[in-house]
Amino acid sequence: MSTSKPKAPVLAGLDIGSTKVSFVIGTVNPEGKIEVAGVGTAPNTGIRQGVVVNIEATTDSIRKAKEEAELMSGYTVSEVWVGVAGSHISSFDSKGMVAIKNREVTASEIDRVIEAAKAVAVPTDRSVLHVLPREFKVDGQDGITDPIGMSGIRLEANVHIVTGGQSAINNTVKCVEKAGLKIAGLVLSQLASATAVMSNDEKNLGVCVVDMGGGACNALYFVNGSVAHSSVIPVGGQHFTHDVAVGLRTPQFAAEELKKKHGCAMASMVNENETVEVEGVGGRKSRVIPRKDLADVIEARAEETLNLIANDIRMSGLMPMLGGGIVLTGGASNLDGLIEMGEFIFDIPVRRGVPREIGGLTDVVKSGEFSAAVGLLQYALGQRKDLLQTHQQQQEVNIGESLDGITKKIKEFFGQIF
Repeated sequence: MSTSKPKAPVLAGLDIGSTKVSFVIGTVNPEGKIEVAGVGTAPNTGIRQGVVVNIEATTDSIRKAKEEAELMSGYTVSEVWVGVAGSHISSFDSKGMVAIKNREVTASEIDRVIEAAKAVAVPTDRSVLHVLPREFKVDGQDGITDPIGMSGIRLEANVHIVTGGQSAINNTVKCVEKAGLKIAGLVLSQLASATAVMSNDEKNLGVCVVDMGGGACNALYFVNGSVAHSSVIPVGGQHFTHDVAVGLRTPQFAAEELKKKHGCAMASMVNENETVEVEGVGGRKSRVIPRKDLADVIEARAEETLNLIANDIRMSGLMPMLGGGIVLTGGASNLDGLIEMGEFIFDIPVRRGVPREIGGLTDVVKSGEFSAAVGLLQYALGQRKDLLQTHQQQQEVNIGESLDGITKKIKEFFGQIF
């Protein structure tokens, strides 16, 4: 009789960013939640705005982050879910229609109607990443999110198709495979981030999730619980760092440190008497400046970035449908004062998003910079329900076996007495 604990399914997520690579390993607990077991990060110089510009540098960063996560978690992983983002991503809406067999909608009808909606001419240099259903119609009745079991003759689907540049995706795949990993799935990075940080209420009310990375801000819009639009704003955390380096005449690494430790997006929130030490360039002496000077440099870039996001929201035409407001996540969203400035610029509710509904090393990953990597695990779990079912069945078998063993021992004990 075996009473060994069932093995929890292990999943891995890889977020390849313009400034760093994040690798997260997690297990699935019996309640169906992700338990983060290991986290690895490595600086990366081989990506520019989501596109690989140096394969060797990116491969090395992936390898280092993977080894760190494996060491922390005690698990060895061979396959990984990978986030894809960048200026090469584009998306559009499409429609499909099929006749309903036996006058009742089943899962096979949904598959058929999505296939029909997918049958659009996609250029050969583009690859389809996702086909995301927006709404279904049964005999003209619209606004249906789940038509299974409904009666009708004709089923229609509105879908949102996300595509990426074939060469950009191929280069990302090459880097991951050179690091000794198989790809379990490719996922739009901002979709992974949104999966990690937003609630169902926000999703249904309408929300815009903006993943503020090092090289760009990736936005994803949800209306009535479904993805309605995605876009890329080519400004990110690196631009803030560059402004600090130029404005305060300090090396890039020192500018990054200053921005993270003492940066603030609103100069009015900074105490007049606070000072910070700024490292000199080329061996020159460090000097002390008011913290307000640093905030002045950052404020100009923060205002420009948030105005670009606000303009993107206006251009999308979805502003009146964003009842859940805006969620800012990603590493660059950690900047002090950014949310306060956002509320002023957007004029709708803004909050900072961090991964939610997870267990394990929550204190390590409760930050916007890990939203995409943790979201990849949650997205993977949603796609791989078979993992969870097998795990729960194993648990039930084990509990059953151990109860049988206890019953047998009790019977033997009483048999010896009488």
